[in-house]
Amino acid sequence: MATRKQTEAARRNIKKARVAAQRKRTIAHLPESTRRDLGKQASMARKRGGRAGHALEDRTREQLYDLAQKRNIRGRSKMGKWDLVRALRAG
Repeated sequence: MATRKQTEAARRNIKKARVAAQRKRTIAHLPESTRRDLGKQASMARKRGGRAGHALEDRTREQLYDLAQKRNIRGRSKMGKWDLVRALRAG
């Protein structure tokens, strides 16, 4: 089982990779592990039929963004999935 520090490091790495991919506008050059993780998130969302999960972690970034928009959280457009989860829990 991964420690809290390892989990946070993995999330930071995924966030950095996602930002880099957005800058390049492609995910083709992302590491295989990151593409696999993004694919798993999308697969879970498809299994739910596009409906939001109960836990914030089960929701897609778009669903989290919509929730943040309803709660009027500032800076949400520049946030990634885990940033949105953190902001929604804090506010």
